[in-house]
Amino acid sequence: MLRPAREDEAAEETALAFLRAMEERDLERARSLLADGFRLEFPGASYASLEEMVAAAGGRYGWVRKRVARVESLAGQGREVVYVTGTLYGENLAGVPFDGVRFIDRFELVGGRIARQEVWNDLAESGALTRRG
Repeated sequence: MLRPAREDEAAEETALAFLRAMEERDLERARSLLADGFRLEFPGASYASLEEMVAAAGGRYGWVRKRVARVESLAGQGREVVYVTGTLYGENLAGVPFDGVRFIDRFELVGGRIARQEVWNDLAESGALTRRG
């Protein structure tokens, strides 16, 4: 059973540091936070490397950033789970800005490193990626 992690905020800081590094495309810094065998799950896609995910993202949008609204964590059974929620903003491939797109990221950490990230967002449903001017 997982219980709220109260005494140690390290897992939350690791998840947020990873998100910042990915926004800045600092893949070396992001990679330093990952466990061996890291998996990244996006809507409709799964990646085993950061480079793979970055290449796929380049075909979906120009750039994207996250406004974090809430971070929650649980710990137990040798792992920690961190949920980060908020909204996305950015620019699609046509150069049209978007904002207010919901996201949830779920991080699973083992030994203080990120073993898995699962991503849910409303980018496709919002129409943000297909707007043209």
